[in-house]
This record gives sequence, structure tokens and C-alpha cells, in this order.
Amino acid sequence: MMQSLAGDLSGSDIPGLEFVLKEWLEIDLDEVFRRFAHLTPDRAVSRGTGDTRFLFLSGTRQDRVALIAHADTVWDGMLGYPGRVSYQDGVYTSLNPEIGLGADDHSGCAMVWALRDLGHSFLILAGEEKGCLAGRWLADCNPDILDELNQHQFMVEFDRRGSRDFKCYDVGSDAFRAYIESQIGYAEPDRQSGTDVRILARRICGVNLSVGFYEEHSPNESLVYADWAHTHQTVRRWLQQPHLPRFERSALPQTPMSR
Repeated sequence: MMQSLAGDLSGSDIPGLEFVLKEWLEIDLDEVFRRFAHLTPDRAVSRGTGDTRFLFLSGTRQDRVALIAHADTVWDGMLGYPGRVSYQDGVYTSLNPEIGLGADDHSGCAMVWALRDLGHSFLILAGEEKGCLAGRWLADCNPDILDELNQHQFMVEFDRRGSRDFKCYDVGSDAFRAYIESQIGYAEPDRQSGTDVRILARRICGVNLSVGFYEEHSPNESLVYADWAHTHQTVRRWLQQPHLPRFERSALPQTPMSR
């Protein structure tokens, strides 16, 4: 496996891992895609351009789960982004007082990378901050990938603020929500808004999990390492179990997604 500047995030209790995570906050969208593409260049499916770009790699497990994150941030294209990141007392912040951290959602990309050894599939998308453009293009124009995604056991996206929250929006079921709570102990505050998983989960259930960022889309955005590491450790214990169940969603139509 290729040695990346991103290092090895396979265990969130590794000494110095917080500084490896810091690197993921100091790279741009193109570098995020490059790192994932170079893992298995013979199997990775890369399509689209600009805001419709996505990269998909099918996992090796029979009971595989689709792990999802988006590589774009609201700061892409602004002078000075990505910039230097401060890490003090377990909290990451931007050193630029006018441009935020971009932890929404480079912290999610780092999470998917950290779980890459479990044999699950992963999907990295662009254009989420502009209305899930890559997710919508995948769903509308790439039926082969959409069909394969919906043959997984379920989908997990890492694009939720805060700590120990989950959201299924309208792509969950009562059984799936109970399963999430039993496996990781997180709570669902409401079912409002949405992200890529809400576009892509057509036949199976999906969930979005907290990855420790706060005050996203503002220069004051922060990422709390302990919250990120807790999700990583919790999800790793959960998804490394054998015989993960499949959760199909109901045939109810989706309601419009507010942002």
C-alpha cells in the first residue's frame, strides 16, 4: 500500500496521530482525491469534473458498508485556502482570521481514510456545499455506481457537526435507527436538512455521523480531536464486526432537502 503524506490513521490512540489529522486540514480538494485514487488505482472509479467529481472504490467484504465523505469546503478557491492550521489543547483552528478550517468535511475524508483497512467501500464526492452536485450527478447519470452503492448493507457518511449525533433524515427506518443507537450509542436530534447520503440511499438505509467540527462555514470553525477520535474508535469497533446486517428502506418518496 502506498505510503502517503497523510500517514496511517488506522488507530486513533496512536501517539502523534493528532498531528497526522492536522495534515488533512491543510490539503486541498485535488490532493484529497489524489490520495484516495492512489490507494488502488486499478480498481478506483473516478468520474466527473469540478463540482460533479466523485471517486468510488468497492470494498472486499461480502457484508460491506459504503463509507462516504465530501472533499469540498465552502472555502475552496478563496485566496489563502487551504492554509496553516493551529492545534492547541486538543482543538484545531485556522490561523487565517478570515478563512475557516475546512473541517466540514476534510475531517470526514480523514475518517474514511482511517477506516480504509476494514474492507468496506468508500465514496468521496465534490460539490456537496453547492447542493450535493456530485451526489446528484452520480444518482442521475451513473446508474451502475448508484446500483452498486445500493447493494451494500447500509451507508455511513461522516459529515455531521458536534459529538455523538447521528442523522438518518428520511433514509432511515425505525429498525435502522434502533440498530445505530445500540451499536454506537449516538442520538438523533432531529431529521432536518441533509447531505449526500440522503441523495444516494435509494434502496438501503443511510446515516450521517458526527466527526467533531463546530461552527462550520465560519472563520471560527474548530475541530475537537477527542470528538473525532471517539467517532473513529466507536465506528471501527462497530464496522469490524463480522456479519453486518442489511437494512432496506421503505419505498416512501423523499421530501425536498433544505440546506
